Amino acid sequence: MKFLDMQMIERNAALFLAALLLVFLSGCGGAPVETPEKSAPESGVEDTAKPAGSDAEPVETSDAAPDDGEAQLLDADPVTVRVAALKGPTAMGLVKLMSETDDGCEFTLAASPDEVAPRLIQGELDIACIPANLAAVLYNRTGGEIVTLAVNTLGVLYIVENGNAIQSMEDLRGMTIAASGKGSTPEYALYYLLRQNGLEPDIDVTIDWKSEHSECVTALATGNATVALLPQPFVTVAQNQLEDLRVALDLTREWDALGNGSTLITGVAAARRAFVDEHPAAVAQFLDAYADSVAWVNANPADAAALIGAADIVPAPVAEKALPYCNIVCVRGPELAAILPGYLSVLYDAAPESVGGALPESDFYYGA
Repeated sequence: MKFLDMQMIERNAALFLAALLLVFLSGCGGAPVETPEKSAPESGVEDTAKPAGSDAEPVETSDAAPDDGEAQLLDADPVTVRVAALKGPTAMGLVKLMSETDDGCEFTLAASPDEVAPRLIQGELDIACIPANLAAVLYNRTGGEIVTLAVNTLGVLYIVENGNAIQSMEDLRGMTIAASGKGSTPEYALYYLLRQNGLEPDIDVTIDWKSEHSECVTALATGNATVALLPQPFVTVAQNQLEDLRVALDLTREWDALGNGSTLITGVAAARRAFVDEHPAAVAQFLDAYADSVAWVNANPADAAALIGAADIVPAPVAEKALPYCNIVCVRGPELAAILPGYLSVLYDAAPESVGGALPESDFYYGA
């Protein structure tokens, strides 16, 4: 009897375990496992056909490991790059990039560097297109927390005259010049050139400083000024209003004539070092896109002018006429470090305060 009881117990235990196993397996099979819709062909050749209704090109793949730069781009977290530019050549070079809605950038246009510099220092902007010497001033003021990514504008400064009296720098003696850009490239470039030609600013030549370039144009148009220092495209704006207004002096040519071994540079793209260090991939992508935008603008002045007008920088007809004289570039990396220090050195020798009291160290030149 005891033997029969043991057999019955063992048989019942086996049935119980079998039932428990069945329940467990049925529970695990409740959620279907997702499988690829199409596996790779056995031939080992990847199917690169486009999906139905798609215009996307096949993506090329490589078994090679990416280099450090590629790895940074692949591993970067998406970030919105906050960019500011002044209404002039620096913004004109950006218009192709600004017109692309998925570029990962947020753009602000300003009339004066004074609107941009505080926001860059306070971290409200990541990148700002500003006068070249101002970038050096901010570098010194922040203890090296500002870096220069690229030179974006070479010489664009001109002396214009409603008349025909000025043929040389010496002819400015006794004149009053309406100008804007005090504390930045226009002031320091003009003062340097005047002194190199034997003229002392505010003694031999009077400078009537305005807050914006447009005020200089207004002064010419109303007759309150007959001579002005203007950058493009504002030279063209003024000439559209005053038929007799002519370009008397090209300050880039006057600078080159001195033979000081440097290049007149108007603007740069500067950035917060903290942003550059934290998002190197985003910076690299921005610079590539910026260079592409500049190349497109220079190659397609009519189309670029339409975008410039739509962005309310200057009217499209003005932009198209001015673009050939705006010297828009995107000089970066080793080339940046080859041309910018010479310009800043000239300014420093003439007026140390123009670059913030000291020449920037090598870490000011990004990618050099």
